[in-house]
Amino acid sequence: MSASTPTLDSIEASLGSKQSHVLTFYASLPPAEQAAFLHELASIDIDRCNTIFAKATQTPPAATAHEADLKPLPDAMVDSTIGADEAKVAKWWDTGMESIAKGECAVVLMAGGQGTRLGSSAPKGCYDISLPSHKSLFQLQAERILRLQNLASRLHGKPVVIPWYVMTSGPTRKDTEDFFKANGNWGLPAENVIVFEQGVLPAFYPDGRLLLATKGSLSLSPDGNGGIYAALRTQKVLDDMRKRGVKYVHLYGVDNCLVRVADPVFFGYCIAKGADCGAKVVRKSSPTEAAGVLAVKDGKINVVEYSEISKEMAASVHPKTGQLLFGAANIANHFYTTAFLEKVQTYEKELEYHIAHKKVKTVDLATGTGVAPTTPNAIKLELFVFDVFPHAQNFAVLEVDRKEEFSPLKNAPNTGTDDPQTSRRDILAQHRRFLEAAGATVEAAAEVELSPVVTYSGEGLKEVVKGKKVHASGAIYVASDTDLKNLVA
Repeated sequence: MSASTPTLDSIEASLGSKQSHVLTFYASLPPAEQAAFLHELASIDIDRCNTIFAKATQTPPAATAHEADLKPLPDAMVDSTIGADEAKVAKWWDTGMESIAKGECAVVLMAGGQGTRLGSSAPKGCYDISLPSHKSLFQLQAERILRLQNLASRLHGKPVVIPWYVMTSGPTRKDTEDFFKANGNWGLPAENVIVFEQGVLPAFYPDGRLLLATKGSLSLSPDGNGGIYAALRTQKVLDDMRKRGVKYVHLYGVDNCLVRVADPVFFGYCIAKGADCGAKVVRKSSPTEAAGVLAVKDGKINVVEYSEISKEMAASVHPKTGQLLFGAANIANHFYTTAFLEKVQTYEKELEYHIAHKKVKTVDLATGTGVAPTTPNAIKLELFVFDVFPHAQNFAVLEVDRKEEFSPLKNAPNTGTDDPQTSRRDILAQHRRFLEAAGATVEAAAEVELSPVVTYSGEGLKEVVKGKKVHASGAIYVASDTDLKNLVA
């Protein structure tokens, strides 16, 4: 429903007999709460919710040999930056930069999560991993966009814009917008930073009825990172891209501190391949690493969970390269043409929602008292961002070096893996490699952080540092080209 002033009669009609229980306590609510509840219910497409639940929970047909058929990615679909010919990578870079300079490229960030595991209630992108600069993840990513805009502007003699679309969840939107505003978008013009919100779905009882969070509200939660495709449409992001002439989109998750935002190499590679959809991957560290991998399932590209692959298949290797056949680990780092994103709507109803059994606080319909279950009592449904992959006509996969491009922040401090300490370590180790590759000598005790405004992926350093020694002991932050010169003076 979309009426601006919903009535009780219209809401009752939309709910039908199956969901009429949500109005059990309506008559006892104060008028203001009644009005708010009617507006909330009017914003939910009840028929769609019923359909999604029915499809997600229907008994699947018995598996056949064909349905269980998994194959590794075709060699022709995959290329790698690891040990690659420098001229080939440089050509991808140039192709990507040319497209960026034409205003054809945009960035979409999935940033709906909170830093709960990190001990923070703020959006995860606000987190400070204790770099010498104390920059947040959001700032690191914003400055990488700034650097590419500046490089493209210098090369082509005109201002260049890479619009940044930031998808939040309901709970993180205001805090995200406030954080961006308080920091002046780190130099990016406000009109080129567009914050939007992913959709929500209600929680269900196992029989398909909706749960109440309170007597006058439904239990709602984000519809999964795969909800981004509907949000791009309903929040008018695709309309904005169309007006700007955007043709290509880089989409990524906020928690990877090494992410190469709007990577010209990735853009250039996918453009050269004529891809409508693509993914960056890293090699699995071992056959048993708990990571979903890109593979061919039932003849189409899918992300296949490690639990779906037998130990024997997981350990099988390519006869020529010796690399794992099922070793292309997914890292939520994707390429799309806007034409592909526009088409998602045509098959959206075919996408399979994934079931999660959760403990959800609710209201006892008989007594009106709150219920805090100790065992799962509800079903939540969500889409995954990779659920559209099977619909791609020309999919491209680019393997990148894990140590250069993938260090996720997922776990509590001092966990030992994927935590703030490993994020800090991996950025500083990368910046040491940048300096050494440019010909500098870096003392063992030095921890040098290079601002993304100084270098995006190691470029622009050789002219300053080649043949020189970095004069630093302990942690130091290089914020500008002047700082870089002083570092080796």
